[in-house]
Amino acid sequence: MKGIKRRHARLSGLLLLALCVGAAPGETPRTVLFLGDSLTAGYGLDKIHAFPDLIQKKIDALGWAFISVNAGLSGETSSGGLRRIDWLLRRRVDVLVLELGANDALRGVPLSVTRRNLQAILDRTRKAWPDARIVIAGMQAPPNLGQKYAEEFRSIFPDLAAKNHALLIPFLLEGVGGVPALNLPDGIHPTVEGHEIVAETVWKTLRPLLKEMQEQK
Repeated sequence: MKGIKRRHARLSGLLLLALCVGAAPGETPRTVLFLGDSLTAGYGLDKIHAFPDLIQKKIDALGWAFISVNAGLSGETSSGGLRRIDWLLRRRVDVLVLELGANDALRGVPLSVTRRNLQAILDRTRKAWPDARIVIAGMQAPPNLGQKYAEEFRSIFPDLAAKNHALLIPFLLEGVGGVPALNLPDGIHPTVEGHEIVAETVWKTLRPLLKEMQEQK
């Protein structure tokens, strides 16, 4: 419980920071919330190397008024994300990048449960912040779960994107997953170089959205 409170306090501080930095005088930056698991958290690395922090550097280089909040938590499942989302939504969310599901697959969680949890996260986000834009990061299941499970798991993400009029990152780990040199010894979590590639993959989808939002101000 203390660990959860510490994480909540840390995230609260980051969200408060979004009101204070990263924008021109008198301009309040908008928040890009990255809700995910260890892939978002940057497991095994200093947080500055995790892809949400690399996205922030890209945003800052363009002088855009957005701040990325890394709400990644190692070991997080879609159920865990659903338990956390209401607390996270207490602060304004302008863009939600949803990266959950990988741990569901690793644990063999029923696909219907994963799909239901992810949809509930999207529903609660839209209820709290109707104008929030959604980006869904696609994932793939390990082959040992069988072809049928893998295919149905992979289809969850484009299905949700279509249903919710969200943008889709087809596969978060494109060019990184399964490449030993770009992953830590566990073969699952990206290295510094791996996160740089992941950041580029995410940026391809996120940049046009943020550009559109920036120009609407």
